Amino acid sequence: MEPQRRIRQSAIRMLAHEYSEASLTEMGAGEFDPSFVITKLGARVNRALVAGVIDRMERRDGDNGPSYSGHIRDPTGNHVFNIAPFQEEMHAEAEELLARFESGDRFLISLAGKARWFETEDGGVFTSLRVEQLAIIDKERYSRWLVDAADSTLRRIKAYEDSVGVETTPRDMEDSGIPSDIINGLVQARSHYPEFDTENYRVGVLQALSIASGRSSMADSPPPANSVQVNMPDSETESVSKVHIEPEGDLSTTIISAIKASDRGEGAEYDTIILSCIQSGFSREEAEDALEGMRDVDGTIIEPRFGFFQIL
Repeated sequence: MEPQRRIRQSAIRMLAHEYSEASLTEMGAGEFDPSFVITKLGARVNRALVAGVIDRMERRDGDNGPSYSGHIRDPTGNHVFNIAPFQEEMHAEAEELLARFESGDRFLISLAGKARWFETEDGGVFTSLRVEQLAIIDKERYSRWLVDAADSTLRRIKAYEDSVGVETTPRDMEDSGIPSDIINGLVQARSHYPEFDTENYRVGVLQALSIASGRSSMADSPPPANSVQVNMPDSETESVSKVHIEPEGDLSTTIISAIKASDRGEGAEYDTIILSCIQSGFSREEAEDALEGMRDVDGTIIEPRFGFFQIL
């Protein structure tokens, strides 16, 4: 009997806010079965097509060769992307992008990537994308992607809102008119995540469409990682303000404490350290910059092997 041919998963158009908030994952049962990140709106993400301004990029040299990581920023936040040592066919292109970024150039890129995540011991989930394809794009192509991503997000928002109050079974979802391609993800999401207000996702859609139409600039920054959006309704419209969460303590001290708490002799994992900083009110970008500075400039910590840190 011939082995069953596996269907390549479609690349979902998705804004960063929705993907970065996801904490539900599903590992494939077999070696070649697809794995998924399931978002609050019920998207089952095996592959995603994302776009934005290059906001960060670096190379890390390890025993198996170089790896590359970075952020691309869309109107709602940052997508984290990675290129692994074994993806040698992409290293030359990654070096070109890195050289442009380090020269101070900031440009738009689009990438298709496989969903990846890291789960810490206390249950924190960090999502990322392992790059399959990437390209530098122009403003027109970026605007088209923003419209597509906004449309896809609105479709998921409507499906989620229509599912509220419906029993979380495929049959009940189908009877309520939920699109068939969203049902399985919504059943999983509704069973995992507490009920939530979709307004923040709608705000992200409005931000995306505003940039796509030229009403606002692509340089407009998304809300910081340590901010919370709060709806402030008035007589005609709803605006969004940000309530800043003040960080607890000194960032360097937080990093040292996180390493001490997690190091069992082989070092503390990178994502565990970053998560501790985020939980203390610092943004991911601040934590990453501080960690690199303590390693490369201050020399207060070392990286004895890739992705693990110890106090010197």
